Amino acid sequence: MSDQQEQELGITTSKEHETGEWYAEVVQKAGMADYAPMGGFIVTRPRGYAVWERIQDHLDGWFKDTGVDNAYFPLFIPESYLEREKDIVEGFDPEVAWVTHGGHEELEERLAVRPTSESIIAPFMAQWVRSHRDLPMRLNQWCSVVRWEATETKPFFRTKEFLWQEGHTAHHDEDDAWDETMTRLEQYERLYEDVMALPPLKGRKPEHDKFPGAHTTTTIEALMPDGKSVQAATSHYLGTSFAEAFDITYVDEDEEETTAHTTSWGLSWRAMGALIMTHSDEQGLVLPPALAPEQVVIVPIWQEDNKEEVLEYSADVAAELDEAGVRVELDDRDHRNPGFKYNDWELKGVPLRIEIGPNEVEDEEITLAHRPDGETETESRSDLAETVRDHLDTVHAKLYASAEETLEGEIREAESREEILGTIGQHGGYVKAGWCGDEDCEEPIKEAIAAEIVMVPLDRDEEPVHDDCAICGEEAEETAYFAKTY
Repeated sequence: MSDQQEQELGITTSKEHETGEWYAEVVQKAGMADYAPMGGFIVTRPRGYAVWERIQDHLDGWFKDTGVDNAYFPLFIPESYLEREKDIVEGFDPEVAWVTHGGHEELEERLAVRPTSESIIAPFMAQWVRSHRDLPMRLNQWCSVVRWEATETKPFFRTKEFLWQEGHTAHHDEDDAWDETMTRLEQYERLYEDVMALPPLKGRKPEHDKFPGAHTTTTIEALMPDGKSVQAATSHYLGTSFAEAFDITYVDEDEEETTAHTTSWGLSWRAMGALIMTHSDEQGLVLPPALAPEQVVIVPIWQEDNKEEVLEYSADVAAELDEAGVRVELDDRDHRNPGFKYNDWELKGVPLRIEIGPNEVEDEEITLAHRPDGETETESRSDLAETVRDHLDTVHAKLYASAEETLEGEIREAESREEILGTIGQHGGYVKAGWCGDEDCEEPIKEAIAAEIVMVPLDRDEEPVHDDCAICGEEAEETAYFAKTY
């Protein structure tokens, strides 16, 4: 391979100055995804899918620990089902893909490709819930959904089809359903913090931007390095609107028929986009240890006269780590030099590299290099697994601290339309401002710089950051967080 070909394997664009191009290059060159032949779709490659599976494993375990059962519902939803909840129809109508023919035959009733599954799950919950003893009912499915948006494809952030989980639950009353809503929001927050090394903000959507038909939409938002916000996950308290539309009722302890309260909650592979965008750099992908397909790569460094002992020592280290449950790769490729291997594994995002040469063999040591910052440290070979786990924890902490530092410096305040526009225009990030609660007061910001209200505080009684609405000057009802979004 020529020097030029080797150079082209690496990242050639700037994260700071060409963020979109850089992101696309990292996704493709690190083996996460490719673009599909149809616009708006991607092919998730094995490496990208392995990361998604680890996200799935964490969440799925937590869901099951808190009483959730997995199920699977059809991809297609009859039009008559979709129409039973008018807000769902109106909210998703422009994005629904329709099936009109089966083979050569025109269907009697159009089938929607699911944009979300309330309309197909709720009717079955209505059948399965009879008595108060059937509650709470907690269902979840891992699937793909289709929303036929016209936006430009951005792998994992914006695609017409995307993978996600969607939870749907039914409860006795508002208190039970609200507890469920918050349990899921907190599990999403835990995923971002403990698994993805990414601190989110927690809040709720303004009334005009909540899930169609919901009473309250809670959200966690993650700030990207380019100053835009990502809706990282949402958990909806639906009140009784879906239960009334689909007749989800139960007989209570007093033999009275009562309407259930329902929730729905979801996290999509947009989390993967946030992960890649936040941690990766101009050497390529950076993955936190909990999600990396390989947590450790071992690179042996030998000359011909010591090759055998270096490889033997390296293989022993790999075997011991593997035995301890560490995901480890021994790169003993003969035809690649150590420098190429370093670059190759850095591009793929492996959090920790162990370098082993004749000195390490002689002194019974290992040299560890951290992916995020290249810091190296030489440690004793004894207590190998514990040493490696400590270093993986340090890598996670470094990634979290860097993301936290980005977030903390990017929440500013403004008291007027001009200040909101100027601050977001100059710095990006979040701008907190007093807001009267009227959707019309979001429009001047949206029109001028395509920023919007991404969230308001969870606590409805929290005092606004300023007394007056920054846009119209009327009395502020709450604090609005304005930001540009993905």
